[in-house]
Amino acid sequence: MNSSEIRRSFTDFWSARGHRVVPSAPLVPHGDPTLLFVNAGMAPFKNYFLGQEKPPSPRAVSIQKCLRVSGKHNDLENVGPSVRHHTFFEMLGNFSFGDYFKEEAIRGAWELVTRVWGIPAARLTATVFEEDDEAHDLWLALSGLPQERVRRCGREDNFWAMGETGPCGPCSEIFVDLHPERPPVAWAEGTAAGRYLEIWNLVFMQYDRAPAAAGEPASPGAAAAGGVLRPLPKPSIDTGAGLERVASVLQGVDSNYDTDLFRPLLAAAAELAGIRYGGDPEHDVALRVVADHLRAVSFLLADGVIPGNEGRGYVLRRLLRRAVRHGMRLGFEEPFLHRLVPVLGEVMGSAYLELAATRQASMATLQAEEEKFRSTVANGARQVQEEIERLRAAGQDTLPGPMVFRLYDTYGLPIDVIREIAEEERFHVDEAGFAAALEGQREQSRRATQEVQSRLAALRQVVRGHADLAATRFEGYDRTELPGGQAEVVRLATWKGGAPVRVATLPAGQSGVAVLDQTVFYPEAGGQVGDTGLIAWDGGRARVTDTQKDSAGVVYHFVEVEQGELGRHARVDLRVDHELRLATQRNHTATHLLHAALRQVLGKSVRQAGSLVAPDRLRFDFTYHRGLFRQEQDEVEDLVNEWIRRAVATDFVTRSYQEAIAAGAMALFGEKYGERVRTVAVPGFSLELCGGCHVRNTGEIGLFLIEAERGVASGVRRVEAVTGTYALAEVRQQRTAYAELVERLGIHSGDYEQQLQKAEQLRQRQDELEHEMRRLRMQLVSGGPDAGPEERRVDGVRVLAREVPPAPAGELREMADALRSKLGSGVVVIGTRGDGTVSLVAAVSKDLTPRINAGELVKRLSAVVGGRGGGRADFAQAGGREPDKLPRALADVEDAVREQLAR
Repeated sequence: MNSSEIRRSFTDFWSARGHRVVPSAPLVPHGDPTLLFVNAGMAPFKNYFLGQEKPPSPRAVSIQKCLRVSGKHNDLENVGPSVRHHTFFEMLGNFSFGDYFKEEAIRGAWELVTRVWGIPAARLTATVFEEDDEAHDLWLALSGLPQERVRRCGREDNFWAMGETGPCGPCSEIFVDLHPERPPVAWAEGTAAGRYLEIWNLVFMQYDRAPAAAGEPASPGAAAAGGVLRPLPKPSIDTGAGLERVASVLQGVDSNYDTDLFRPLLAAAAELAGIRYGGDPEHDVALRVVADHLRAVSFLLADGVIPGNEGRGYVLRRLLRRAVRHGMRLGFEEPFLHRLVPVLGEVMGSAYLELAATRQASMATLQAEEEKFRSTVANGARQVQEEIERLRAAGQDTLPGPMVFRLYDTYGLPIDVIREIAEEERFHVDEAGFAAALEGQREQSRRATQEVQSRLAALRQVVRGHADLAATRFEGYDRTELPGGQAEVVRLATWKGGAPVRVATLPAGQSGVAVLDQTVFYPEAGGQVGDTGLIAWDGGRARVTDTQKDSAGVVYHFVEVEQGELGRHARVDLRVDHELRLATQRNHTATHLLHAALRQVLGKSVRQAGSLVAPDRLRFDFTYHRGLFRQEQDEVEDLVNEWIRRAVATDFVTRSYQEAIAAGAMALFGEKYGERVRTVAVPGFSLELCGGCHVRNTGEIGLFLIEAERGVASGVRRVEAVTGTYALAEVRQQRTAYAELVERLGIHSGDYEQQLQKAEQLRQRQDELEHEMRRLRMQLVSGGPDAGPEERRVDGVRVLAREVPPAPAGELREMADALRSKLGSGVVVIGTRGDGTVSLVAAVSKDLTPRINAGELVKRLSAVVGGRGGGRADFAQAGGREPDKLPRALADVEDAVREQLAR
């Protein structure tokens, strides 16, 4: 079977047995702050297993995109050397949410493996948890396997838990003997060597593990881990089979990279590099890294992740740069990764349509990121070289760990590159110090992440309590008020000692969270900010400062009680701030028009990468490889305003997801959609999936004005705009500012074009005057072409210390460089005073840097003027806040030079 046939056979098999086929969720988890990426097939169903949400069907089957690059499931360093490990992979899984249990799971798995996939029973072994007699006996009865091939294993291998507490249970794994023609080997030896390959894991989620209460005995057995195991009321099934491993078995190869999932990628990369996969072990490792990481970064880009310096964006950038680094080892001197994206589309595009939809944008982002990284490596290499020269001059031969970490973290220079440069220069790297600094950063990041996750989880747990709290009914599309006490308060919470607690009442002056059975307050979602307004009841009122929603659809109203006491079960009136909502609606519909206009002007590769819809502004991020030309920006703005002037009625339809996509609706990659979705259309121009609030007619927007367009990441641009009364206020402000400029510059006469010409003449004249001032300052400092600068000698070294007229920093550097050139061999220190500040620049000729360090020189002198500074051995600068002490600092130059010469 090829990979497409394996996917189809798996979903067909379980679909025929009553399982709902669920499309893969995006790699970015929806509503789960505990996960960086989806790393297992069960992750999108986590709330079903926890009982926090009700599944639409008790049975499900999926082929889930997964990424493992952090935590206990971090396979990154094994990718390349290993023929089995991957960062990105596909997980085949069937799930039961309190429906069937062990017997049906084992029977189905055995039937699929042996009858559908045709793997002979003689090659198979099943493992079970050592205390799970039920699973052991079921395997013997249902499969006919001999006793010796139903193996009992310990907790480490065959017991699964979501965490230290919570749902857990024994698991059972299916292993295949890859070489049955060879004599059998010991189980531990065979699994370690990869001969006995695990292809499927069946998890029997049957317990809830909790800490033992005071005086309560712990449950017996290894599974309890010192806690108490309580049977779950509805045991569940979670299974996972890696497609890459299954494909290697069914295609009869010993490496996942020899399957049809990887062969085309490896061949294409090898051809570009002018080599052959399988011809050189080191090249093969690099090619495997390139193929694996290309899959990972392409799917991350398709799911809306953008390269960045933190969080998910940092992981994407790190994977991309690791692939580029291995590409450099293959001899690639120019960007190459983007050229492999079409090949990936041929391999996986039929299973994942988002690859085709985002292909052009992904290629542009990859190329821009690779160019940037190659420049980073070149610049970073210079930084390493300068540090080595400085340390060598000081008699050292080791790059300190903190310095290495700074080069790695701040400049993005790979540690491998730093090691290579150091080795070439016969320098050592403080590996222990680097590792300590790296671990310190990771620990700090872990603590910050855990704190945020704990706060979010605590609030949700306190407010909701358990899964019987229904989703809040939203009634706010057609109205912004709900009078007559129609809404009921069903939960209240506040904060005590920084922790959320559930309460029965909120008195006047207290802040808290209210959950209602229905609401007209729109909760923050899809880039649209949460509504604000008032909740009123007989004898009291509370101001709503924000509105949020959890993944189960429960809406949280963040309130400040202004009068009376708000109690649970109170009947309340709701009133959204109408003017702010209307302004937000204008901006939301305008973002849809903007999106459509960008795609029409720039091409269909444009897709949304993020947005903010607030009352006073809108921000729209989109994928594109360059900035917009002025003409393109004007064209986009004109298109949006044209559709506003047409006053087209917007159209709202709720339908199935499949119907919406078939109708041409645009879905946002990275978003999770249900079976039923809402579409918002401006007929003839725009159709998107959207649950947000919009105007009923585009004419209500009034005016659309682009304020700024800029880049925010590689391959991502941002448009900031205003609409309605905010756009009108912006136009008036610009008109007022223009009139003020005309007045101040004295260019009143003439029409608009003539005024611009006069302004340009003034600018040219200013440039000429500044150039003349610069020439005069340089002449004043250097004393003319024939005059030699006045200097003193310190132990035979020529030293010049001088105060110069105020000048920009760049010009000061030029002055110091010119004076150093005049000296030939010597030390120059110049200083200048400004408004409450002082600047110092030191320059040392190259022949003297082994004896005199400019960085150390300015470090000492800057202390005199109340500042600090530093730099290279030949050139350094500093600043201070005590200009009156500049003469003293310059007087100290000779002593500072003398001290360095005496060392």
